[in-house]
Amino acid sequence: MRVRYLPQRPLRTERVRNGETDRTSRRACRLRSLTGVDSMANEMLETATLGGGCFWCTEAVFLDVDGVTAVQSGYAGGHTRNPGYRDVCDGDTGHAEVVNVTFDPSRIGYREILEIFFATHDPTQLNRQGNDVGTQYRSVVFTHSDAQRDTALDVIRELEREQVFGQPIVTEVVPLDGNYWPAEDYHQNYYARNPGQGYCAVVIGPKLAKFRQKFAHRLKSQRGA
Repeated sequence: MRVRYLPQRPLRTERVRNGETDRTSRRACRLRSLTGVDSMANEMLETATLGGGCFWCTEAVFLDVDGVTAVQSGYAGGHTRNPGYRDVCDGDTGHAEVVNVTFDPSRIGYREILEIFFATHDPTQLNRQGNDVGTQYRSVVFTHSDAQRDTALDVIRELEREQVFGQPIVTEVVPLDGNYWPAEDYHQNYYARNPGQGYCAVVIGPKLAKFRQKFAHRLKSQRGA
């Protein structure tokens, strides 16, 4: 049984009335991403695109990581353009809930990003994470380069060789190929804005506590970021 919160329709109506819809702002974000406008500010930054179940959870984790400059929740890997949350939840678009993690490789490497990713979700669960069930919750690494692909596969081989999880890892490693769409505005920075919401309190809060304990040396608060 899902306890995740869906905002009421009036919120969307209000955005339309004000002349700005979620989908319009998401198209603007995607345009900046594809044209490289944002990246011009700092060409040294890199991006990891990761799906580990509910993107609220994954976003909350990486916002805490030193060296991460931005995290955006979105959808990737589907066969339709500019999907909405309800479209993805229906399971018919083929998209996964993901986060785009922008990071400074001089402060944290892609391998370290992946180590945190695999430590904060269960990569042995097929098309689900806990009570969140469906292909949109699949474990997946969308790669931006051959180097990222090789690193991801190497990390998975290492985890399986050391039998870290005791079960086979089912995480997909596939090229992103530009197939990424920002999620609606209300999904962004969700946990920080809604810490008392049911799913946040019951699922995300405990996950964050475990992450902060295990990766205390990687937290922004520990490095003055």
